[in-house]
Amino acid sequence: MRRSSVDTKAVILAAARERFAQSGYERTTIRAVAADAEIDPSMVMRYFGNKASLFAAAAHFDLELPDLSAVAPEAVGRRLVEHFVDRWERDEALVVLLRSAATNPAAAQRMSDIFTTQLLPVVAGDDGVSASRRAGLIATQMLGLALCRYVLQLPPVVAMTRAELREWLGPTLQRYLQS
Repeated sequence: MRRSSVDTKAVILAAARERFAQSGYERTTIRAVAADAEIDPSMVMRYFGNKASLFAAAAHFDLELPDLSAVAPEAVGRRLVEHFVDRWERDEALVVLLRSAATNPAAAQRMSDIFTTQLLPVVAGDDGVSASRRAGLIATQMLGLALCRYVLQLPPVVAMTRAELREWLGPTLQRYLQS
């Protein structure tokens, strides 16, 4: 039975999600995904182009942002730093997506979409323009931290404890939230 292009793409994405979860980014191959999806590898390439684009398309990440309504307003910045550090350290796939985003437009767009759609509602205020700006600036701090700590592994940043990160970056996020 022939599948429609929509069905074929969905089967490939399901196989890719499973394979990336089991094997990680480095050990996942287009051939392995194709075998899991029971299709020819050329079909994976046709729909996604390369492994980085396939990963970006398969990456459905929930930042799992907490409900901050019960957090004292002056503590929200620190709480967000704690949350993001925890989230980055729990899910290596987010780090893989960040690495891919540096060189792959599809992965970059996926990372942008994740932060825009999930962070913006959390920091939304009375006016959409400043909320967008606040969310964008918070993303610069959290993505910069992730890049320096988990990808580039800058020794002084890697050596910092979670408490130190919270105390150094929390006030910066707090300033963005109150602007």
